[in-house]
Amino acid sequence: MIKNKIKILRNKFLNFKIDGYIVPKNDEYFSEYAKNDRLKNISNFSGSAGIVVILKKKNYLFVDGRYTIQAAQESSKNFNIIEIHKNLPNTIIRNLDLGYDPKVFTSKNLKNYFSNNNLIPVNDNLIDQIFRFKEKITKPFYSLKKEVVHESHNKKILKIVNYLKLNNADYLFVSAPENVAWLLNIRGYDNPNSPIPNARLIVDKNKKLFLITKKDNAKKIIKEKKINKKDVVEIKNLPNVINNLNGKKFIIDDKSCSIFYENIIKSKFKILNKCDPIYKLKSIKNSYEVNHMIKAHKKDGLALTRFIYWIKNINKKNITEIEAQNKLERFRKLNKDYLFPSFNTIAGSGSNGAIVHYRATPKTTKKISKKDILLVDSGGQYNFGTTDVTRTICFANQKQYIKNAYTNVLKGHIAVALTDLNKDNTGKKIDINARKFLKKEGLDYAHGTGHGVGFFLNVHEGPQSISKHNTVKIEKGMILSNEPGYYKKNHFGIRIENLVYVRKLRSRLFFENLTLAPVEKDLINYKLLNKVEKDYLFRYHLRIYSEHSASLNKKERKWLASFI
Repeated sequence: MIKNKIKILRNKFLNFKIDGYIVPKNDEYFSEYAKNDRLKNISNFSGSAGIVVILKKKNYLFVDGRYTIQAAQESSKNFNIIEIHKNLPNTIIRNLDLGYDPKVFTSKNLKNYFSNNNLIPVNDNLIDQIFRFKEKITKPFYSLKKEVVHESHNKKILKIVNYLKLNNADYLFVSAPENVAWLLNIRGYDNPNSPIPNARLIVDKNKKLFLITKKDNAKKIIKEKKINKKDVVEIKNLPNVINNLNGKKFIIDDKSCSIFYENIIKSKFKILNKCDPIYKLKSIKNSYEVNHMIKAHKKDGLALTRFIYWIKNINKKNITEIEAQNKLERFRKLNKDYLFPSFNTIAGSGSNGAIVHYRATPKTTKKISKKDILLVDSGGQYNFGTTDVTRTICFANQKQYIKNAYTNVLKGHIAVALTDLNKDNTGKKIDINARKFLKKEGLDYAHGTGHGVGFFLNVHEGPQSISKHNTVKIEKGMILSNEPGYYKKNHFGIRIENLVYVRKLRSRLFFENLTLAPVEKDLINYKLLNKVEKDYLFRYHLRIYSEHSASLNKKERKWLASFI
């Protein structure tokens, strides 16, 4: 099937005078979880990040360290798998005429990855010509109430106006839908795992707005007078609108403004390539947003706690990974505020757990053996909040080296949770502490320790993260994941993940856990824990018991009490 599709694609090369074609993971809106997954369709790779290059005789799939095992399993029959941080595409592919769709690439992307080649824009996406994706009908965007977000969209727009004046610019082109959502306090139905409204926005220095989307998408917010009907612009009409604008300078976002839009804007304006300021503004949640996230995590933590009890104590069947993740989903659905998963659940038993972002399918799902450990990474979108949590679960006594590895991951997790943010105030500094216990044993993991998380938006957001190279200052109101891990290829995977938010008490900055679900105690080698770490676990599980016990039955309560 994939081989035939590649052949059809190659047959198109002659028409466009190209030697190869580049396919990214993202769609036109640069979404991590796109409804039309072109990369998966042409390569069979289902991970959340990657780039494919199909040449006349060779094919390459470039992925990061999280996905090397998964990519090899899913795509190695037709593709050479390359870890992108070790070998950039331009170190392997040189001096070729490469076709690309200008709607799905930024200038920065192409420059970073394919600078040694002649790049030829192909305006009609060649993957779409093969697969003919049906255009999905979506519901209109909707507004979040003031009691949810607190800060009005007018106040937020004023911040952007001040930013434009400070940078001596006339317009900001907001090309990331998540940033449009934040600025206008709206949400939508255009993404399978996030309440994203597929739209772009132009903001001028006089507070004038142009919303770039289909008219039907905007009908509710037009009625609310959030935007004027005449200022809603269909994509096909954008060149005319741009042409009629006054002024000289446009700020575009180098992360999400496609070459297609950049070319339209620079036909008349001088472009200032910068990072959209909304990423930073959005990353700092106000007290209302944090409180909603706390409530969402209490609901989510209860569902996960009940699932862990069920799979360890009640379930006697030899169930599959898919059956396990479906059961967890049913526990979440018991809460009326639960909407849908914030990403595809990862339920990896034994060797499948070693695939960092594994996804069980009818072909790959395995029976969960009581001898194996099970890694479950899942999350939900709630009214109103976004969750992401990983627990590693065991069903029988494990070998000492597995317990030691788990305990060293746990020690790293606790080190992050107890970070003195007045001292270690960047992700780069925190990441060192997360890995140090594993590194003493010659072990490590090929992913970051934590990512930013949106408020009732994308489960992955920036600019903050806990990783080897991130130097963004951690500030009050930011939300991040804390998820060190260890993966032994073909054997097992370990990851412990909580979401945390940054609190300030007097002058002290520190992390507070949002996630409230017990950490597997049967995998801990307590001899490796010091008093501070043991006290942390006691306090954390006491808090979980205090929060959830009233909602549990007698047996569940007794089990949860055993963690204290």
